[in-house]
Amino acid sequence: MDTLVRRDVLAAAVAGLAGLFGVPSEPAAAARIRTVEKQIPLKYTYNPATGVTKVRSFRRKKVVVKFAKKWVLEKRGRKWVRIPYVWSPKRKALVYSRALHLALLGKGRPTPSPDPVTDPVGGDDATDPTPPPGPEPPVLSDNPYIPADLSRHVLRRLGYGVSPAGLADVARAGGPAPWIEQQLDPAAIDDGACEAIVARLPDQAEPIWEVREAIRTGEREGWRQLTSVHTGHIMRAAWSRRQLLTVMEEFWANHFNVTVPSDNIDESRAHYQHVIRTHSLGRFDDLLLATSMHPSMLTYLNNRDSDAEHPNENQGRELLELHTVGIDAGYDETDVLDSARILTGLSVDNESGEYEYKPWRHWVGPVRVLDFAHLNPTRTGGEAVVRAYLRYLATHPATARRIALKLARRFVSDNPPDALVNDLASEYLARDTAIAPVLRLLFESAAFRASVGAKTSRPFESMVATMRTLDVGPEESGIDAATSLVWMAESLGQAPFGAPYPTGWPDVAAAWSSTAVTLNRWNTTRNLVSGWWPSELTRPALRDRVLPANLPGTHGEAVDAIATALFGMPLAEGHRAAVLGFVGKTAGATLRSNSALVTWRLAEVVSLMLDSPYHHYR
Repeated sequence: MDTLVRRDVLAAAVAGLAGLFGVPSEPAAAARIRTVEKQIPLKYTYNPATGVTKVRSFRRKKVVVKFAKKWVLEKRGRKWVRIPYVWSPKRKALVYSRALHLALLGKGRPTPSPDPVTDPVGGDDATDPTPPPGPEPPVLSDNPYIPADLSRHVLRRLGYGVSPAGLADVARAGGPAPWIEQQLDPAAIDDGACEAIVARLPDQAEPIWEVREAIRTGEREGWRQLTSVHTGHIMRAAWSRRQLLTVMEEFWANHFNVTVPSDNIDESRAHYQHVIRTHSLGRFDDLLLATSMHPSMLTYLNNRDSDAEHPNENQGRELLELHTVGIDAGYDETDVLDSARILTGLSVDNESGEYEYKPWRHWVGPVRVLDFAHLNPTRTGGEAVVRAYLRYLATHPATARRIALKLARRFVSDNPPDALVNDLASEYLARDTAIAPVLRLLFESAAFRASVGAKTSRPFESMVATMRTLDVGPEESGIDAATSLVWMAESLGQAPFGAPYPTGWPDVAAAWSSTAVTLNRWNTTRNLVSGWWPSELTRPALRDRVLPANLPGTHGEAVDAIATALFGMPLAEGHRAAVLGFVGKTAGATLRSNSALVTWRLAEVVSLMLDSPYHHYR
């Protein structure tokens, strides 16, 4: 498809934006409500310097819109929602404007140009004459423990913590914004070094039937296959350059939780993880179908044995309550029963362990869940009914709201602004459940920038962040150390994908605020800093990591240097004094190469600092 560049003349492009200034924006003055074509971008670039949106490809969709005085509104259910699209008479369609989108979010108020914009390309394309939005808001932080540094902020939120390599990646990309764009396109990131480490494990993409056969013949142990799910994730969290992809893989695996370990999923759980990773930055409707029809999910929630005579309600209920619309969507027990009936027939082949639709088990007859209704007349057509039902749920406004809230809670705060959640939900629906555009909008929001220090790391995240801060690397060969890290995460109470219930691990600070969690974090930090366990991990000498080659002249300057190496800023004066008191020195005391602070007490001091709030905010 040819590149679409907004280059309509003033009467077209400005018409959409001019709604901001009281100029009607509609295809025909006689029709205020119309069914029109909406060109939903699949890939686009936006130049904030020129305000030009270039859509590389798009998908067509018929929508009902209202051309109000100030906005273009799209009908979604019973509501009218403002959308960042302008009417193009030349294309006879609504076309996307990123500049308008940013303007609607309050990141700059565009003013229409009184003159037509020159078309430098010519031909069929049209330009968006919107000036660029105003300057981006500064990074804000009310948290005294965290520097207002956007590079560090994005590494903590979009990844598993700050590392020397991570900071270098951000700098090499040209700053946080280009780095975020790279993260949203992980296939373009060279991650060969990490993938070589992950290759020590069984291939997660390996067909389930092959894994099942290897376990059956004794060629592979089932528990090792299952543990590789933990191990592979730890490897990627610590050492992958595709940090956002790994974060989103964990996010969705938590959303569609299939607990590791669980019964009868040894052969399928690694493949389930591969499926989630494949779809993590794709479309939610595709992800929902892929997980709902996967042998691991069908086994975990007992749907593989569900049949017409005895529909098992586990997956039908969790599909509504946890995976899509949520418990407040207004469904009742009749809806749950019909949800379970729709899913009957989705099963697992007893020989291969692969997914199989078994039509003889499918319940036949009319079904209704919320506003989804189907005659469901045949057993052979049951699988098509399932697909239609899942896509209905994926595009339900309640699902959009729920996904938006969970994403905002993951990346902004435990109680994110309602306006942000609404914007994300609207973007989710406008982009037909595409995940990456919703994330892009989130990361560009003022709320994201203002959330520095507003999230607390969970135990697993804290463990990996410590490794990344210390520049800890993988063992030279084998997986013994990585397996030990799985046990370490289990001792912290948060092994990856190990939540014992379908709800997954909570993502709010209150759930992880206990003396037991705190004590285990302290012990883990000391192990990693001192290199006691896992001892096979590679690492630079601690002194080389936290102190310059030319030692500072005083103990106070040394504490400042260590803090800056770890956190990107010195400690507050009172905290600095506490660390100096811990080693029994004053700030002005002379530092020598054999001083305790830089020899036998260095690991203690670094552990002390890493066990402070300076390190435990996400």
